[in-house]
Amino acid sequence: MGSLFRSEEMALCQLFLQSEAAYACVSELGELGLVQFRDLNPDVNAFQRKFVNEVRRCDEMERKLRYLEKEIKKDEIPMLDTGESPEAPQPREMIDLEATFEKLENELREVNQNAEALKRNFLELTELKHILRKTQVFFDEQEGGVNQTTESMTRALITDEARTAGASMGPVQLGYMEKSNEREDYLPCFVAGVILRERLPAFERMLWRACRGNVFLRQAMIETPLEDPTNGDQVHKSVFIIFFQGDQLKTRVKKICEGFRATLYPCPEAPADRREMAMGVMTRIEDLNTVLGQTQDHRHRVLVAAAKNLKNWFVKVRKIKAIYHTLNLFNLDVTQKCLIAECWVPLLDIETIQLALRRGTERSGSSVPPILNRMQTFENPPTYNRTNKFTKAFQALIDAYGVASYREMNPAPYTIITFPFLFAVMFGDLGHGAIMALFGLWMIRKEKGLAAQKTDNEIWNIFFGGRYIIFLMGVFSMYTGLIYNDIFSKSLNIFGSHWHMSYNKSTVMENKFLQLSPKGDYEGAPYPFGMDPIWQVAGANKIIFHNAYKMKISIIFGVIHMIFGVVMSWHNHTYFRNRISLLYEFIPQLVFLLLLFFYMVLLMFIKWIKFAATNEKPYSEACAPSILITFIDMVLFNTPKPAPEKCEIYMFTGQHFIQVLFVLVAVGCIPVMLLAKPILIMQARKQANVQPIAGATSDAETGGVSNGGGHGGGGGHEEEEELSEIFIHQSIHTIEYVLGSVSHTASYLRLWALSLAHAQLAEVLWTMVLSIGLKQEGPIGGIVLTCVFAFWAILTVGILVLMEGLSAFLHTLRLHWVEFQSKFYKGQGYAFQPFSFDAIIENGSASAEE
Repeated sequence: MGSLFRSEEMALCQLFLQSEAAYACVSELGELGLVQFRDLNPDVNAFQRKFVNEVRRCDEMERKLRYLEKEIKKDEIPMLDTGESPEAPQPREMIDLEATFEKLENELREVNQNAEALKRNFLELTELKHILRKTQVFFDEQEGGVNQTTESMTRALITDEARTAGASMGPVQLGYMEKSNEREDYLPCFVAGVILRERLPAFERMLWRACRGNVFLRQAMIETPLEDPTNGDQVHKSVFIIFFQGDQLKTRVKKICEGFRATLYPCPEAPADRREMAMGVMTRIEDLNTVLGQTQDHRHRVLVAAAKNLKNWFVKVRKIKAIYHTLNLFNLDVTQKCLIAECWVPLLDIETIQLALRRGTERSGSSVPPILNRMQTFENPPTYNRTNKFTKAFQALIDAYGVASYREMNPAPYTIITFPFLFAVMFGDLGHGAIMALFGLWMIRKEKGLAAQKTDNEIWNIFFGGRYIIFLMGVFSMYTGLIYNDIFSKSLNIFGSHWHMSYNKSTVMENKFLQLSPKGDYEGAPYPFGMDPIWQVAGANKIIFHNAYKMKISIIFGVIHMIFGVVMSWHNHTYFRNRISLLYEFIPQLVFLLLLFFYMVLLMFIKWIKFAATNEKPYSEACAPSILITFIDMVLFNTPKPAPEKCEIYMFTGQHFIQVLFVLVAVGCIPVMLLAKPILIMQARKQANVQPIAGATSDAETGGVSNGGGHGGGGGHEEEEELSEIFIHQSIHTIEYVLGSVSHTASYLRLWALSLAHAQLAEVLWTMVLSIGLKQEGPIGGIVLTCVFAFWAILTVGILVLMEGLSAFLHTLRLHWVEFQSKFYKGQGYAFQPFSFDAIIENGSASAEE
């Protein structure tokens, strides 16, 4: 069978490459993505390998590209992404790339440093401009005798006693005061500066306490925020001016300003000097604005030019790095002129790989052709299942349980049908299924554009990756919704109900528990497709009818699903030529499942066919036996209870004998599954007189016998121990299958339980939410209905589609992993991970975004 049903056949090959052609050949193999290389230097440190210097150079180039990318994103410059993947550059082109990146990085760093210095200078001049303006206001207020109460003068820090003592000192005169002939060290002076606004209250307290109230502080806010040149953030600052007397206070005030990171600026005392300084500051600010604009334009031009090629540069560097990293896995021959590699390749693609190697040799100009030899090996090859965008998501569900063993049957193609179908059994609603199908169809129609966005939102990536699963689940849910005749908890009466009421309207309205009789009110022919719509408006027996129907179909689907899983194991046994497992595992398992649980399914069909409400005894509804009680009596060999008058105990002639026979044969299959295989392996070993070797358990599991030849005695204890492990393993496997057959059959009842819960939740939302709006009348009723409908739609999508859909998805996943795949699927392999540029670039882009 093709690789869709089994993994590809793999071959271990040895590859000989000339040193000059190795780079080009590996590059071609990376573009192809069909070769998984093995590490032939597992004991060699990563820093001691041949091409470690080239890998370090690539790391350095990646660092420079990340720096460029960071600067480009900071300026919000769009990066050109054509979606094309350039070829890996030749080794000699690495020098040109390194020079280009080095030049760009140095130029950008120099521009950034110059811009930061200019911004810092601009900030200082701007702060000085505000200081000159605000201090002029302070001096003008003092000279004009104006006392502004809005400015903070540390009033909150002055106690009543301090205020009284300060009042006796008289008014404080700002600015220059005439020198005192007696105390020249107490000449009044001041300092001015700016400080962050949030530090100002603590700054005032510290000044007052440290200087003991012998300073006078005036401050005013700078209305416009200033730009921090270090990180570009907007900060709010305030201008302050502090008056004091004496050098000691001056030193103390400056230390406090330094501690609070306040910036001090020179401020002349004379008004003429201040005006002259302000004019000079304004001139310098205008010049700086011009220079800053030119600097930013130059930086923008550099980044725009880099943004056009950044994506391609990333791809090239990552390809070079991947090639040299792969070459580090190779071995050098003794002449140092040939590289030797070992790799796993799909058997069907060997010719394609050889063509790629020839192309690489021609590109490098080498005259020595590469050699690809197939090797014989006893190692387990990797598992490689070819997928496309449709089957990839289903294969991912299987691999999440465990990667298939080599050439084991792949459940993915069957899961494409069974997974959405079992989901739909639980989620069956025409309306909810349509919402899900339309969402999946929208993602499929827009998949190219959505895939190009490459978002790092994990939840969205999960939805988009499973878009085909979502679409199929929605379509199957629409089908089961039609079968249930259920759309948003209501029914579609397309063909007309086949039940006709013989009561008048008043009788129906006055009797809640009125029931229709199948003998008089039923036409006798079933509804053409799905359930009759009358069951949606039925009263108490609606749930009873739905329970009986959905419970039985859950068991039917479950048993058929498990039987199919056991049949799949037959394909594995025949492919691997495992005759012992085929005869003494597959056949007893299938017989056990058929004679007990498939027989129970047959009883359901017999009951549906033979018994009806319109039939006369002994095949009337009253004579129909319970399937569950019949099955319990069958297993326990109990005699059924006496049937009602004119009714029969059994459904068909000879039922008791057949049931006893089936149970005895099914019980007899248990010791066959338990003992036959280990005993036959033990006999085969004795006949061949084979010494057990490591891994004999796996040989036993496959029914094979090691043919290594006898090595004499002395291994009896090892043989006994090895066989005991085989007996233990077979015992666990048998117990698990027998008990699992019962528990797995009951586990499929989740199909019934979730289907019933989903239908009841939909009915609750309709009855308690939407029906309120539908009952409103008049113009106000339209407004109320609109609001109620919006609320109902949100709850429907959020609860019934998303939450209930997720719940049904997880239960369906469990049914496939545990109940279905446990019958044949071991999942003990390891995935084929080829050297592929596409996968490397995709992973590199995802990690860069994170």
